Amino acid sequence: MHINLLFLNNWLSMLNSTLEDLVLYMHRELSPAKKAEVEDELQQNWALREKYNVLLESLNRLNKIKLQSPRMQTINAIMQYANKVTKVSS
Repeated sequence: MHINLLFLNNWLSMLNSTLEDLVLYMHRELSPAKKAEVEDELQQNWALREKYNVLLESLNRLNKIKLQSPRMQTINAIMQYANKVTKVSS
């Protein structure tokens, strides 16, 4: 019973911080008060900390990917489609 209450308590405390809060925290875009709240929850809630670690690892992997410019054929196809869908005013 004690383990179930501990799990429930951790789960309920996780409801204070959303995934959006974690992303904002990761990018240092939270207010000081919200930042302190998220940091406190990360220390107390292992499930939230695991979600944050997954997000952080994903960001690190994305930052390492070498981006390539699209082929000119692709750009032309997009532009042709855009010209058909919308009228461009000059």
